[in-house]
Amino acid sequence: MRKLKSKTLKPLEVKVEIDSVERAISILKRKMATEGVLKTLKQKRYNYKPSVASKMKSLEAEKRRRKDRKAKRY
Repeated sequence: MRKLKSKTLKPLEVKVEIDSVERAISILKRKMATEGVLKTLKQKRYNYKPSVASKMKSLEAEKRRRKDRKAKRY
């Protein structure tokens, strides 16, 4: 099962109005980025050794902690 930011897995929907396909594609890309779909696809593209995968996981956790601390300061 994939892990995404939202707890429930539901399909991403974008309504396409007349002659606005490009806009709908950009909205879909933005939604996919916020859900974390693109990030998980990039991570699953290669098979990393378990030691490398755990190191990458800890580095990402440290990034998130720094980001949270920075956001709390302001």
